[in-house]
Order: sequence, then C-alpha cells, then structure tokens
Amino acid sequence: MTQAKALTIGMVAGESSGDNLGAALIRAIRERAPGTRFTGVAGPAMMAEGCEAWAQADELAVMGLFEVLHHLPRLARLRRILQARFLAGRPDVFVGIDAPEFNLNLARALHAAGLRTVQYVSPQVWAWRRGRARRMAGFLDLVLCLLPFEPEVYDRAGLRAIFVGHPLADQLPLLPDRAGARVSLGLPADGQIVAVLPGSRVGEVARLAEDFAGTVGWLASRRPALRFIAPLANARTRALFEEALARRAPGVAIQLMEGRSQAALTAADAVLVASGTATLEALLCKRPMVVAYRVGWMTALVLRSLRLLKAPYFAQPNLLAGERVVPELAQGEVRPERLGREIERWLDEPGEVAALVVRFTAIHRQLRAGASERAAEAILALARAGGA
Repeated sequence: MTQAKALTIGMVAGESSGDNLGAALIRAIRERAPGTRFTGVAGPAMMAEGCEAWAQADELAVMGLFEVLHHLPRLARLRRILQARFLAGRPDVFVGIDAPEFNLNLARALHAAGLRTVQYVSPQVWAWRRGRARRMAGFLDLVLCLLPFEPEVYDRAGLRAIFVGHPLADQLPLLPDRAGARVSLGLPADGQIVAVLPGSRVGEVARLAEDFAGTVGWLASRRPALRFIAPLANARTRALFEEALARRAPGVAIQLMEGRSQAALTAADAVLVASGTATLEALLCKRPMVVAYRVGWMTALVLRSLRLLKAPYFAQPNLLAGERVVPELAQGEVRPERLGREIERWLDEPGEVAALVVRFTAIHRQLRAGASERAAEAILALARAGGA
C-alpha cells in the first residue's frame, strides 16, 4: 500500500487571539493527520505546537483605518516575503487566521497562483463593507465562521462558509467556578470585585487607559470596599495601564497581572472591557460587563461620514443576543463617570445579573460546537481534494 503524502499547511495568525486559535487547530489537524507540517506566521502557542514560524503573530496587531498607515511599508514587505515563501513551498492549503486586512490580500495572490485558500474567522462583513463578501468569493475556497449568523452573508455571495462554533466556548465550562477562580488569584471569597480589561493591543490600551483608570478612581472614591483586578495581555500594555493608574487613580489598590484573563473574569462581579474577543470571554464566564470602543478620530470620522457601519451593535454579546443586553459605549461616550455608573448598575441589580447569566448560558451552548475539530476536518477535506 502506498503511504499518503504528508500534508503541508501554511498559516498566518494575527496577534494572541489568532495564535490561540491556530494552536488549537494544529492540535486537531495533527490528531487526524499526524504527519502534517505547518509553516507561516505564528505566536508562542502555535510554535509550541510545532509550527515553523517565519514571523511573529504580534507583528500584525494593528487596528484602525488611519492608525495602520505608518505600518503599511513594513506590512507590505512582510506580505511579499510570505507570498514568495508560500509560492516556493506550495502548501496544500493556506489558512489565514483572523487579521483579515493582511490575510485576504495574501490569499488573493496565493489563490491566483493556484493554491487553495481558507479564512478562519470571518471579517465583520455583516457590520461594514458588506461588498467584501462578493470579492472574497473570487479568491477564497472556504470561510470558517465562529458566529452562527455569519455564513448567511457568504451564502448570498456564492462563497462556501461553515459555522464551526467558537473554541473558547469549547474550552470554558458552562458553569464557571467563581469560588475556585478567586482562590487561584488569592482573592477573598466575599466582597465585590471589578475586572478591568483595557485591550490587548498597545494602540487600543493607549486610547482607553486614561478613561478606564479614571473609572477605577471614580468607583473607588464612591465604594472604598470595592476591589479591582486587571489582567493585561503583556508587559507593554501593563506598563501603559500602570502609568494611567498612577495619574488617574493614585493610591487605589488594584491587582495587576499578565494573562489569566479567564480566571479574572470568572472571579469578578462586573467587568469593564474593551470591545473585542475579551467581551466574548466575559460572556462565556457569565459576567455582566460594560463594553467600550474607541478608534482614532480620523477613523471615526470616515466611518460616520461614509456610513460604513451597518450592524446595530459592536459588542459581541449584543450581536449574539440580537439585542442590547449589555451597555456599549463608543468614542466620546467613554468617560469615567458614565462607565462607572454603568458598572454600579450591575453591582446593585442582582436580579438583572441573574437574568443575564441565563441568556449567556444559552449563547454558550449554541457556540459550543467543537470548533477546532470542525475546522480541522473542513481544512483536511479541502487539502485532500486538492491532492486527489
């Protein structure tokens, strides 16, 4: 019997959330195709799973229409290098993991050269620039969607898309162990705790740190017994937030840590969080939250003037619920007193929190679909069809 040729899968992951998705995907693929080789752009989690990294995932951690401009020469150079290496190695499938602005352009070039291409994590075509779905149909073979309402947009555009669920929903328990989380973080079993998550990107933290720190100071002045914890993505974001705390909440005790966001979210009574993946983590930890979003003023102006935003909400819990179940504040609305009053509402309304927990548990069940396994099977089927 002739042994099947080992597969090679090219991957480009953007920042830490993409790195985690990629690591889980590598494990699931290797369970089904043990000899598979992985190459491309990876973070520490993917490299630990054996991905050969040509560049680091955090090199793609840029957001905003105008904020990205000064990074364009560097990103264009990286894209050219990756394109040349992928075309030389010709992997069986290219998988772009999140980072759509970078990965879709790369996928277009690779598809034109005959490679099969997959986007894992849909760009927010349902929120803005919906015409992208039709353009993506010209150079993608498959989109793997984490949210249940996403495939419909691609179906209308003639692009195959599959809802695979969300890996975080598979990883996190339906019933969070709040007491255990507090013990693991050295926190008291009783007393109210607010978790503060100002973002994972340096630019994002720079835009939100002052007002998040100001909210800590405002709440501490009104509720001296309130405790604060802040899980930060890395040393750089921690340093930024520490500087803001020194200015806006001097003398307020706050437990800072790098990583451990899920434990911090589970332990908290309420969460102040930047819009993004952390809002989904908070939902899966069944915690009430206040979501904030701020981009540079030029980006905000363009989004408003061109009416590019189509979705009624930007916070993932609200999008998944189909209605506003948690407060979401953007741009000029992001002020300490406004954020603080919304946090206080959650702290003072246990009945509303209980109802929210029921809603979040139902969403968690919907998203818990074996995402990495489903994604692995779809990618392997595409790879093997290409080699048939």
